[in-house]
Amino acid sequence: MTTTAQTQERRRDPQEIVDAVVEQRKKTFEAYCVLGGVATPGQATEGLKADITPLALKDFLNLMVDYTATGQFTLYQRIIEGKERRGAVREIADKIYPSIGETTDALVEFNDKYEGYDGASDDQQALREDLSRLGEVLAIRGELEDEILQAMISR
Repeated sequence: MTTTAQTQERRRDPQEIVDAVVEQRKKTFEAYCVLGGVATPGQATEGLKADITPLALKDFLNLMVDYTATGQFTLYQRIIEGKERRGAVREIADKIYPSIGETTDALVEFNDKYEGYDGASDDQQALREDLSRLGEVLAIRGELEDEILQAMISR
């Protein structure tokens, strides 16, 4: 028989996981918007189209890796290890996990390509084009994750 504390722990863990994934995603998207030249709420718009600095890109890459790891090692790990008991969550995860894996591969490839970025002006155009494609990947990943996250918090 399960104790009330164990039941509360099972319910709390999924919400904490959802909150962590959503928070990391938010930070990643905000940094992405700054790099891509899109103002975030409350941000001045002048200077956003300037060259992307190595430090700004490094900060973004760190956030992106943290975001990817948060999903991988909390949300998906829970499902893979069989700790998720709700059939609806497992069913959705089984359906979309291959696509999530594809987005993870794209994020890792982007990170690997640009982790040594030195800010050379001749690389700026390629970086901006790759950022545009990366934005699409991030949007797809967010939509897929939302399916799992919604199932996790639904009663």
